[in-house]
Parts: sequence; structure tokens; C-alpha cells
Amino acid sequence: MLWSRLDLVARSLTPMAITLLLAVISVLPMQIPSFGAVSPVLSLMAVYYWSIFRPDLMPSVAVFGAGLFQDILSGTPLGAFALVFLLVRLTVVSRRRFFIGNSFVVMWWGFMLVAVGSQALVWEITSLLSMTLISPSGVAFQVFLTLSLFPCFAWLFFRAQQAFLRQS
Repeated sequence: MLWSRLDLVARSLTPMAITLLLAVISVLPMQIPSFGAVSPVLSLMAVYYWSIFRPDLMPSVAVFGAGLFQDILSGTPLGAFALVFLLVRLTVVSRRRFFIGNSFVVMWWGFMLVAVGSQALVWEITSLLSMTLISPSGVAFQVFLTLSLFPCFAWLFFRAQQAFLRQS
């Protein structure tokens, strides 16, 4: 009985654990000059995906916590990613039925809109609070990297969902 409960809890925490792990991975130092400033926002992919397919396992409180964790790790103003992740979750959950019934291409296009909008908002918040205009070219490259990697990570999320999460 205890093991089945622990198994259920571990499975329920899978989306959040993946999101936090991706936040850490996205800020790991790479041996690429200036990569840290333009590294892809991997946790945004996770928030988007899990908000479509398992919003029950990514409640708003968890998304807010993941956003604060991303803010702390990446050095953005505290609350910027928390706000953006909450807006992403709210938007995606409200359009969830549309995404579930369509192809991957539609989901990817939706992510493109979400990624561009969310990164623009983080850029605006960061520029306003630092009172410095941050280079939009760096943000554009970051969005490009994030969009380019989404299919690979969506596939990994799908595999994790099949392997670890029981559909309710």
C-alpha cells in the first residue's frame, strides 16, 4: 500500500520535476562564448506541454514556483518568469481542447506564438526594471533556439508521459 502511494506521488511529480530539471539545464555553463545570455528557455517548453496534456499535474502554484526558480537561476528580475509562466498556463489551458484535437504542427505553431510573446514580455520587464535596453538580437536568438529545440523536447515529454503517467 505504501509503495503504491509513493509510486503515485512520484508519477504525479514527474511534470514538475522535469520542468525544474530543465530550468537547471538551461543555465548550466556551456563552453560556448556568450551562450548563457541566449540559452533556450527549456522550462517554458515544459510548462507549455504539460499545461496542454496534464494541467492537473501542473497547477498554477507549481507553475509560479517553477517561474521563480527560473528567475533565480537565470538572474532575471524576480517574478518575471513567474508571471510569464502563469500567463502561458492560463492561455494554454483555456485553449487546451483545440491543441489536443490537432496535429503536432498546430501545437508547435501555438508554441511559437507563446514563446515569442513570453520572451518579449520577459525582455520588456527586464529592460524596464534594469533601466537599460537589452539587445533584442540576443532575445531573438534565444527565441530561435527555443523554437528549434521544441520538437525534440516535445517528443521527450511525450515519451515521459507514456512511460510514467497514467492517463486519468
